[in-house]
Amino acid sequence: MVHLTGKGLGGRNQELALAAAPGIAGLDAAVFSVGSDGTDGPTDAAGGYADGATLAALGEQGLDVFEVLKRNDAYHALKAVGGLIVTGATGTNVNDVAVALLGAPNRL
Repeated sequence: MVHLTGKGLGGRNQELALAAAPGIAGLDAAVFSVGSDGTDGPTDAAGGYADGATLAALGEQGLDVFEVLKRNDAYHALKAVGGLIVTGATGTNVNDVAVALLGAPNRL
């Protein structure tokens, strides 16, 4: 659930992906979440993507993920690090799809 407290831009799928970034930081992992209709909130993006390097990339851009989430501005943060998923309109609206991919640890 997204609580709107800020005046930023984004949607629930973008916020989900951005919120996952601290939890998967440094891991061989990725999270993406998209709306099947090709839009998320009042944006041109269907959703967002974060992986184990996203938190560091945000930091390099001077962005603090927790402050961004307080402002509800996931769109601009994900755009800054290449984490927006833009598909265009799909002509269908079935559901949102969220996926977490976790790499297996190396075993000798």
